[in-house]
Amino acid sequence: MEEVLVIIGPGSMGTAVARRVGAGKHILVADLREENARSAEETLLGAGFDVSAATVDITDPHSVQALAEKAAGMGAVTGLVHAAGASPSMSRPEMIVRVDLYGTAVVLEAFGAVMAPGGAGVVIASQAGHRLPALTAEEGKALATTPVEEVLALPMLQPARLRDTLHAYELANRGKTLRVQAEAVRWGRRKARVNAVSPGIVMTPLSRAELSGPHGDGYRRMIERCPAGRAGTADEVATVAALLMGPDGAFITGSDILVDGGATAAYFHGDLDFV
Repeated sequence: MEEVLVIIGPGSMGTAVARRVGAGKHILVADLREENARSAEETLLGAGFDVSAATVDITDPHSVQALAEKAAGMGAVTGLVHAAGASPSMSRPEMIVRVDLYGTAVVLEAFGAVMAPGGAGVVIASQAGHRLPALTAEEGKALATTPVEEVLALPMLQPARLRDTLHAYELANRGKTLRVQAEAVRWGRRKARVNAVSPGIVMTPLSRAELSGPHGDGYRRMIERCPAGRAGTADEVATVAALLMGPDGAFITGSDILVDGGATAAYFHGDLDFV
């Protein structure tokens, strides 16, 4: 049976992972915008991969379920890369929570039901989730395990509790990694694994737009003052994702790998002030 690798959000990072782990598999790229999916399809076809494109709205459970069923109908779903997300400079707080947290919960639930034994998934989160102050045990459990259809009703996610887009982004990405941790138990029953990668500033078209946004000065300080002294690349994130999805990462599941050039370390223990 043919192996299928699903890439949701086939931007720079999603396609970089596809290049690392997609050889010999059918790659299904899916995006909210058909033109984005088609562009990724053409790029990967040009590089010699077997690819098809689809559209998906990760905030619509029916749309995600249809994508999961489509993938399963193509063969054994052995890989998932969920790289879709909202930008803190280009979205409202409630939209960030809906896309980044609720959308991730929807994707993990739908694909957790179709992953083949030995399969693996990676969710692209963000270093922002690591800057959020500690949650209470009750808050953490709620973000991790609340049924998908009830997530957006959590008190901590109501618009009045979301101070601004940055706070919403931090909270949503902490929630992403907590959902991954909880879902690893369910995925394990299918003998599949799932992990998260939390990148720092990686030079993509989206991050370049962020540098021109309201948080641009903070991003530039982060690049300058992080121990690595530079931004990352999509290929560096893909290297970690490939480890997590491949045989060398077979004992890793429910984890979150921070790939930020030390920016979080500098935030807590150095002179980096993001605000």
